[in-house]
Amino acid sequence: MVLLYLGLGTLFGFVLSRSGAADYNFIQGMFLFTNFQLYGIIGSAVAFTAPSLWLLKRYGKTLTGKPLVIELKPGHRGNVVGGLLFGVGWSITGMCPGPILVNIGEGKVYAVAALAGALIGAGVFGVAYPKLQRPMQLPALARGTGDG
Repeated sequence: MVLLYLGLGTLFGFVLSRSGAADYNFIQGMFLFTNFQLYGIIGSAVAFTAPSLWLLKRYGKTLTGKPLVIELKPGHRGNVVGGLLFGVGWSITGMCPGPILVNIGEGKVYAVAALAGALIGAGVFGVAYPKLQRPMQLPALARGTGDG
């Protein structure tokens, strides 16, 4: 199974690299509204994924044959704040998590700084979340399950 995930991740990284979705100049052009190629890539991904998820929810089964259940998570203030922080970081660095690894794989050393920033940000989030939970009315995190 690990080899399947490694293969799919490699294919995804290759597509990101070749499409320009991991290129700093393309991403900056998207945020500055001077290059619209990435909007087409993102739109194509949504157009493909939406019906695919619908089909999975309707006909999908787990490896054990049970129906696949995809639960919706509730919206809250943290989604808005987190989305804004994610967008600002993406705009400044020209990378989100997938392209960080693609850029490192392409030998772009500056991507290591973006990876360090992402890891530090995740650590700060982990420390700050309990303090922000009550004032922002955020849900509890389920620790150690991958859910949250």
